[in-house]
Amino acid sequence: MRLLFFLSAFIWGIQAQSQVVNPEWATSAVWYQIFPERFCNGDTTNDPIVATLKGSYPHDEQSAWQVHPWTSDWYALQPYEQENKKNIGFNIQRRRYGGDLQGIINKLDYLKNLGVNSLYLTPIFYAPSSHKYDAICYHHVDPYMGPNPTKDIATIATETPDDPATWHWTEADKLALQLISEVHKRGMRIIFDGVWNHMGIENLFMKDMVAKGEKSKYANWFYIKEWNTKGDMNMPFKYQSWFGVKELPELREDENGIVSGPREYIFNCTKRWMQPDGNVSAGIDGWRLDVAYCISLKFWSVWNAYVHQLNPQAYTTAEIVDPPLEVKKYLDAGFNAVMNYNFGFAAHDYFINQTLASNAAQLDAKNKEMLKIYGKSMYVMQNLYDSHDAQRLASATANPDIGHFAEWGIFFGMTQAEHNGNYNSSKPTPEQRRTQKLMVGYQICMPGAPMFLYGDEAGMWGANDPDCRKPMVWADKQFDAERTDPKGKISRNDGVKFDTALFSYYKTWIDLRNQNPVLSQGTYKLYAAIDTAGILIIERTWKKETVYILINRSEKDYDLDLKRGSKGNALTKLKYDMMLGTNPLLSDNKMGTTYKVPAKSISVLKKR
Repeated sequence: MRLLFFLSAFIWGIQAQSQVVNPEWATSAVWYQIFPERFCNGDTTNDPIVATLKGSYPHDEQSAWQVHPWTSDWYALQPYEQENKKNIGFNIQRRRYGGDLQGIINKLDYLKNLGVNSLYLTPIFYAPSSHKYDAICYHHVDPYMGPNPTKDIATIATETPDDPATWHWTEADKLALQLISEVHKRGMRIIFDGVWNHMGIENLFMKDMVAKGEKSKYANWFYIKEWNTKGDMNMPFKYQSWFGVKELPELREDENGIVSGPREYIFNCTKRWMQPDGNVSAGIDGWRLDVAYCISLKFWSVWNAYVHQLNPQAYTTAEIVDPPLEVKKYLDAGFNAVMNYNFGFAAHDYFINQTLASNAAQLDAKNKEMLKIYGKSMYVMQNLYDSHDAQRLASATANPDIGHFAEWGIFFGMTQAEHNGNYNSSKPTPEQRRTQKLMVGYQICMPGAPMFLYGDEAGMWGANDPDCRKPMVWADKQFDAERTDPKGKISRNDGVKFDTALFSYYKTWIDLRNQNPVLSQGTYKLYAAIDTAGILIIERTWKKETVYILINRSEKDYDLDLKRGSKGNALTKLKYDMMLGTNPLLSDNKMGTTYKVPAKSISVLKKR
């Protein structure tokens, strides 16, 4: 109790930062999001067993089960699945493919070659689901992500879960530290996913509550509505869960945020992974915070201050899907950044929607709004189009005009193939791939740190959750064609293989950003636009360097005539070298300059 008192006093003594200082590395970050269970199975000896499903939806450990074939047709039910007579939605949630930490370590050189330099891992802590947002605990990596699950589970059982003095480094924990070390050896950064709002129903603290009831020392950790009454999931009490998802009981909050007890546990876990055995260089480089909007800003102010006290070069980013003014509150609470869905919202309306499309002035207004409200933080924002909670970019291009991405709740359901019978879940066409490429170029060239979802560069496609979480497509694996549609019918024959050309395209544009600070640090200006032709010219300037980004979102080539003395004279009176793209220069003479801007293209020109 004395230890808890002193730690609690220490936490409350932390002062919120008066001004957040962004880490030096974050401006030049190129992010890559990994969903570990679906990225790479690097060690088949630790593959999950059916018992590991306990506590996760759809709560079926009795039906036939096996580790799912990595290369199988996504919507096709395997023989073991057909036995339970349930639909594809039910069975996808039971699937485990065996992705693990060794798999990520094995693919670090692939990521280094791609050019990304910052990794965001969705949760790897002990949890029963494939997504692991239903933690059993935060201080241990899932044993089935490491080399010796049986030993790790036995080790964890010897500990007092809220007492760091009793914690050990399990084999899975040690492998996580090895992963961090290997990332750092390659000059890269890595952040973990912190899920502080809720845990899973198998969490160690609720287990104690089940055994001891109101006498449990953890009795005040969660919202208990009524004791000694049967609740959800056969619990002997009724509890509050996250948005009614019964597998996710919420940690209790008061006027200051998460209450004492779980608060100290969270802070101890934060330190454990940022300063393992007191060594900050061996720890993670920051955190992504799940459903940050569900936790008090007061809590975030103190927690962020603690994180940056542990490591002044740490980076914290929040999951927020609200408009920029609301986002600003989280920056004021000490976050360096957010997952910048607002960037994706604006780009989706401009590049993907057709009848619902925005114009250049509207896109520019959104960009200026973010720059004005976020200030310097704009340059470290995670600019993304997709994630484990959104349809993949490739599939977004195949589904224009189903709504506005910014209308999060409605759009979420409309982009799930299970809930929208008209959703196009087929392999994107070459024309749709051109839109994807155009958007990748735009993402690279804009203020903010681009973030890619694993496999986008390999050609993966998929509707929203769960279809955006398919197993990674690797060049050394031979995949079954996707012949089955979401309704279980054989209606297509979409070949699945690693897209070497698309990988090279991503790599080329990422290299461009990595080699040219003007793209990561430069000012932004919409130089000119021709809406009738889908033409944008964006100007980026850093120090004495200026580049122009020529974009054509339309399906037709366009001859852009820039006369001397016209609005475009900055592009005509100076000599430019093509940095990347299709060289659009047709002519350059005393009358002016003519550029042919190809359909669905992006080019970058740099002053000599």
